[in-house]
Amino acid sequence: MAAPFADPDPRSLAPAFQEPTFPEPASQQPPPPAAISAEVVPLIVVDGANVVGSVPDGWWRDRAGAAARLRDRLAAVPAAGLSDVPAPVEVVLVVEGRAREIAQAAEGVRVERATGSGDDKIIDVVRASAANRRTIVVTADRGLRTRALALGAEVRGPSSVPR
Repeated sequence: MAAPFADPDPRSLAPAFQEPTFPEPASQQPPPPAAISAEVVPLIVVDGANVVGSVPDGWWRDRAGAAARLRDRLAAVPAAGLSDVPAPVEVVLVVEGRAREIAQAAEGVRVERATGSGDDKIIDVVRASAANRRTIVVTADRGLRTRALALGAEVRGPSSVPR
């Protein structure tokens, strides 16, 4: 194999020129599919009782039904994101009390059932994720807001999600 600047005609004094080829810069190459992980997808944790309670529509007569309606309205959020959180996102709906009876959605929103305090369950979810990725808690509960912020989560009010 000839050197890149070798002259094919030994009688010529000018070297042969070959255009160098360079790989595309890494910053311009799309990441491989395996490089996109759940750790870069923001997590939105919804305080089900607080968000349901923010709409005076008779939810207290059927808490499980109100929680199921909220779960269904949240189903569009993973693909749409929030106004200041672009998609894709992961959505967790934390339910407690009678609302624990709702079924897990086939896709879209993961339902977490609190066996005790819903706020404590939300903090457990935040603690498990806030150090690794952007985590947003949706609630109007002042105490929960303070606890979530202390763990590095962001907080939004109930009107930030479809309710």
